[in-house]
Amino acid sequence: MAEIGLLPFARVALQVATRVLPPYRTRFSKHQFAQPQLLAVLCLMRYEDWTFREAEVRLREHRELREALQLPSVPDYTTLYRFLKRLDDDTIDRGLTETVRQLRRGRRSARVTAGVDGTGLSQNAVSTFFIRRMEQHSRGMTRHRYWLKWLIVADLKQQILLAQRARQGPWCDTRALPGLVDAAGRRAPIGLVLADAEFDSEANHQHIRRRWGAHSIIPANPRRGVPQGAIRYQMHRAFPRKHYGQRAKIETIFSVVKRKLSSRAPGRTLASQIRQALLLGLTYNLYRLRHPTSHRGCQQSHLKSVCRESTSRARPSHKPLGASMADSLALFTTRQRYCVVLGRFCGERVMGRRFRS
Repeated sequence: MAEIGLLPFARVALQVATRVLPPYRTRFSKHQFAQPQLLAVLCLMRYEDWTFREAEVRLREHRELREALQLPSVPDYTTLYRFLKRLDDDTIDRGLTETVRQLRRGRRSARVTAGVDGTGLSQNAVSTFFIRRMEQHSRGMTRHRYWLKWLIVADLKQQILLAQRARQGPWCDTRALPGLVDAAGRRAPIGLVLADAEFDSEANHQHIRRRWGAHSIIPANPRRGVPQGAIRYQMHRAFPRKHYGQRAKIETIFSVVKRKLSSRAPGRTLASQIRQALLLGLTYNLYRLRHPTSHRGCQQSHLKSVCRESTSRARPSHKPLGASMADSLALFTTRQRYCVVLGRFCGERVMGRRFRS
């Protein structure tokens, strides 16, 4: 479960959904629930990793959450499921575009360093412990031979998603790189593309450099022998490891998604699983939109600042406590005063912990 509250996330999700979806699909709709409200509920399900039935129960229990989503009543779980079935990928892409526009406000002309990579998502909520146990009892044979592969293009500086795609794996996604880069380039100008050896291809290098005028760093796949292309041969002979080290940040994005949001894309059909994976990417950008990328430094408490100031003045000499030290001690409780004096005479630095009196 993520650390941001449900209400702020629900407000941001509803605001973005209102910009990308009309209130109702046709004029013959029931007008009971608006489409942006249902899309915000689906993003909330991905945010908290709820099932459809759990979402109905949580909305029924949480009155403030219904008010944040402007829901007059609680939608049935079948309503959410049918809305997910008719939700198209273009709507999710428009939502992703809107989140990127808001996250890159004030820096739209700056070129980004884009990282490309993929990861696997589970098809169900079965614990990995039981999957490994099944493998041991069945001598390595498992029921699931396929999984869902989720490909993303991320801005490595802001750590937000610029483009995404999902398909059934395992699969070689070398040919998927041009389409992903094109989708990311329409949302932000690209200056450098970093990808792993799975996307190694001379055609991919040429596409990135000619189509977008950006640099590309992709390590040559050692299984293919000595590279024949000029760019791939250059990567083989003099690989720029210093600039390529930034690609590790995309693994951080995968870690954040799977730890704080969800590591699965549930669904009985492949189309439902793909839609769940795309909603997961949209939910991550909404999470970043609610959680600013630039954080303020740690704000020291008044107790800690006074302790550090007093002990730093007291460390060089062992004279009796001065007036400023006595004034500082007047702010403390008896136990805190004892700790500061003990640190003063023992020559130890007191870190200003909050002790209970």
